[in-house]
Parts: sequence; structure tokens; C-alpha cells
Amino acid sequence: MKSLTKNILIVLVLVGMIGCEFEPIDENRLDLEDVSNFPERAEGILLNGYTGLVNQYSFSEGGTDDAVNNNLTNNYKRIALGELNAQFNPASRWGNYEQVFWVNKFLKIIEAGKTQWSRDTLTNTMFEMRMKGEALALRGLHHFYVLQAHAGIGQSGQLLGIPYFTEFIESNGNFNVPRLSFEDSVQAILADFDAALNLLPTDYGLSAGNVDPWYSNLDNFDYDKYGIVNDNFFELRISGRIVKALKARLALFAASPSFLDNQSYYQMAATNASEILNTIGGVAGLDPNGIEFYASDVNIQSRESLWRGSIGGNSVTFERRMFPPSVNGNGELNPTQNFVDAFPMLDGTPINSSNTYDPQNPYADRDPRLEKYVVVNGAEFGGGTINTGVGGGNDRIDSIQGLSTTTGYYLKKLLHPDVRLNDDGTSQGKRHANVYFRYTELFLILAEAANEIDGPDHQVNGISARDIIAAIRNRAGITQPDNYLASIATKEDMRELIRNERRIELSFEGHRFWDLRRWGVNLNETARGLFFNGTNYQEIPSVETRNYQSFATYMPIPNSEILKFSELEQNNGW
Repeated sequence: MKSLTKNILIVLVLVGMIGCEFEPIDENRLDLEDVSNFPERAEGILLNGYTGLVNQYSFSEGGTDDAVNNNLTNNYKRIALGELNAQFNPASRWGNYEQVFWVNKFLKIIEAGKTQWSRDTLTNTMFEMRMKGEALALRGLHHFYVLQAHAGIGQSGQLLGIPYFTEFIESNGNFNVPRLSFEDSVQAILADFDAALNLLPTDYGLSAGNVDPWYSNLDNFDYDKYGIVNDNFFELRISGRIVKALKARLALFAASPSFLDNQSYYQMAATNASEILNTIGGVAGLDPNGIEFYASDVNIQSRESLWRGSIGGNSVTFERRMFPPSVNGNGELNPTQNFVDAFPMLDGTPINSSNTYDPQNPYADRDPRLEKYVVVNGAEFGGGTINTGVGGGNDRIDSIQGLSTTTGYYLKKLLHPDVRLNDDGTSQGKRHANVYFRYTELFLILAEAANEIDGPDHQVNGISARDIIAAIRNRAGITQPDNYLASIATKEDMRELIRNERRIELSFEGHRFWDLRRWGVNLNETARGLFFNGTNYQEIPSVETRNYQSFATYMPIPNSEILKFSELEQNNGW
């Protein structure tokens, strides 16, 4: 009887369900109201702003005078050979607007004030402050990426910036907005950075006595609650210190000859950089591990990395691309003789001014950074001896198309020295991390800006360009004081030295492609190599001829965007 009753009830329930009308969800998407009620979902939208960050593994140097890419289909090789246009531009960053709209979506959630990050009022306020600061900083940063890649002289003859989006726009909204002037774009980014600086902690994990006043002055401030919000756990997120460094980078870019050539922006760059650098002891704080910041877990986690991503697991990705073929790599990126010539002698004298440089013994008594960054003929690397000349086997110049070097050199910079690619196909990987900003770059920003303000010995907060270059060269192994540096007396001569030190120190980290453009210098310097013929070294005067258009100082707006949006003005020539 019980069983029969149970079955009748089940049937009645099913009949009742059949008679009901269910309202299906229109789309399997969460609306603003739903996301606002779940803090982890709201924060997930913010975290999309951390995607698309530009790191040092772009290897854009294959499109400059510093390297030749051995892969015939490499995009930077293709544009260096003349294929750059508004339809094909691997250096485009127009896609970073996606991250802009993600953070604008998050800011809309914050402004709605419905998300409860904590039941405690003070903790909730601090969470809201910090994450709003992150969003504003990331919005400024992604706009900077777009500006760096797409600012330029428009077809009207005016120096133009980019569209600047401060609101989330729905899919059916108006995206057809004109480009701001270049300086207005810079000022818009600075406004976001400055707003972020009033919300973010200078650093995460600050001790109680060092908490920033915009936090410590909050009503009923409690350090334990502050620690929940701004603990060391968040140290890879954007901080006030990082934003101030980004301001220095932006200001130097804006001040450069191809753009505003403006003293006030040089001053801004120098001031922001010097204020940060004085917190680490000025030039005395230059990290001794900075030359090979990538070469071990200790170096990766050293103070050289002002901002980096998380350290990944063991991998061999970059080494497999770059190692010479005799140690089972693909030999992809080959430094040029142009780059090798940038390294001075051990006493700091440029090779073209030295009485001791021997073209037939070209690596003797050279700046020690050369051996650390470039695999030269006869070097030990990757578990083998690398010979690029006669008798060098598959490492010899052009012995295997697409694998063997075309210049006589292989890349060493950024590669982990303990990675092994074994003959049997197995490998021994090591950990890597993307570094977004190094202290050495900040020192070089200050050096360049201070020199442009008033020459080699002009001090900004107690630091001069000469002080910085001396410290960098001393760390490299060039004994100080060196006579060549001492001989530099003019702004023009110091400018060339700073640019050369920047070329060496920041090599293969994605800077030179943009530096050449902001300085307005020659993009078409022919890539040269060096071949050991068994007896002598013989220069190869033309490994690869560059073929950039005269207007390629300023990169194009994607043609697809120009066709869609009538308000967008293309850069001249494209």
C-alpha cells in the first residue's frame, strides 16, 4: 500500500510539472546586477585588465638593426623587408582597447556601489579603493600601449594621439569617435595614473608605520584590516610605485624628438623616476643581479624586477626557439654585427675609438656584457661549443637554412643558461617570468631625461646622467672611473652614450623597435654579420636590407578600423 501511494504521488508531481510553464533564460550570460552581487565575479572582470600586458618576450628586435630573424615567415622579419602596411602590422596594439573596456565595465560596477567586498565597512571601503585604483591604472596603461603603437602625424598634418574611452560602451553603442591630439592623449593617461596614485598603496605588504596616508587617515583605520586588503599576496598587481614608474616612461615617450620634444615632459620623467630611485638608495641601489635578471630563480625574484608576472613552471619554449642547432635549438634570432659593435672595450672606449681593438680577435677585452648576451664563435653554450665559421657543422653560417645563424651569432640574452635540449628529445627546463618593468629601465629613463634638461651633470633629486651611466658600466665590469665617460662633456655626446647603454642593457626586451621611432633615427640601417673563414674574421656587409617607408616612424591605424569608423583619421602615408 505504501508503495502504491508513493507511485501515485510521483505521477501527480510529474503531471503537475507538465502543466507548469517555465520561463527560459534568454541567454546564458550574467548581467550587471548579477555580477555586482558576487564580488569574485566582479573581480574577475577587473583581472581581464591584466591580460595583454606587453612583456620582454616579443622579440621585435628582428625588425630592427639589432637582429635578423632566421624564420622566413616571422612577422617582424616581414615588416623589416617591406611588408608593413595598414592591413599587416604585427606591432599593432589596437586590440588593447578590449582590456580598456573590461576595466571600464569594472569601474561601472564599482560606481554602482552594490558589490559587497566585505561585511566590515572599513575593509569594504579599502577593497573598493584599491581595486578602483587598479582599474584606473590599467586603463591608462592600455591606452599608453595603443598610443605608443599608433600615435603619429595624421593626414591633416597634425600630431595625433588616439581615441580615449572612459566609459563602458554596449555593443550597439557609438564607437565612432575621433582621435585626440597627441598631448591630450598623454594628459588623459596621466589623469588616470594620477587618480590611481590617490587610491593604490605605494607597495603591497607595507608595515604599519609606512601605510600611505589615504589609507591610514580613514575613519577607524585598523592595520589588521588593511593587511587583508593590501597584503604581500597581491604584490604582482599594479601598485603606486609601478604607476609612478609608468608615468616616467610615458613622459619620456612624450618628450622624445618624434613627438613633443618638450622640456616639461623631460622634467616630469626625471622627477618621477628619481623619486622612486631614491627610495632604493639612488645609484647605490642598482641591483648587481640586473645584468642577468632572468638567469635563475634568485635573479628573477631580485629587486631588479620593479614589476613582473608570476614565475612559471619549468619550460624550454624560448630556448628551443633560440638555441643553436648543434644543441637542438632552432637558432631563430641572430644578433647582428651592428649590435655586437655597440659593446665597448673593457675600458669603456667604443671600438671605433680604441687603439687596442683587433678586428681579427674581435671579442678580446670587450665589455663583459657581450659574452653574457651574445653567443659568439667558439663560445660554450647550451651544453656544447658553438662554432659559426668554417668547420662549425650545423652552427656554421647558413649551413641549414632557417636554423643556422645568418649573422655569425646566436642569442643568449633572456635564455636560461641551465636549460638543456637533449639529443634523445628529452629536455631539462627551467622557470621563467615575464618582466614588465625593470629598475634598470627606470635608471636609464632618468639618465636620458636629466641629460636632455641640462647636460651630463645636471642633477635631479641628487642624481645625474653621468652618475647613472658610471654605475651601470661599473656593474657591467667596466672599471670606474673610465676615461671615455670622463671625456663626455656635451649633451649631444652624452645622448649618444645613453642611447648606446640603453641599447645594450635593455636589448632583446622589446624596447629598441620603439626607441628608434621615438628618437626619429634611421630605421633602415642594413643588418651586418661576421664570418670566420678558418683563418680570419670577415665582415658580411649586408645580411638583410631593411625596407621601411619614410613615414614608418609612425605606425598605421588598422585599415579595418578606418573603414568602420569615419571619425578616425589615418596616419600620413598609410
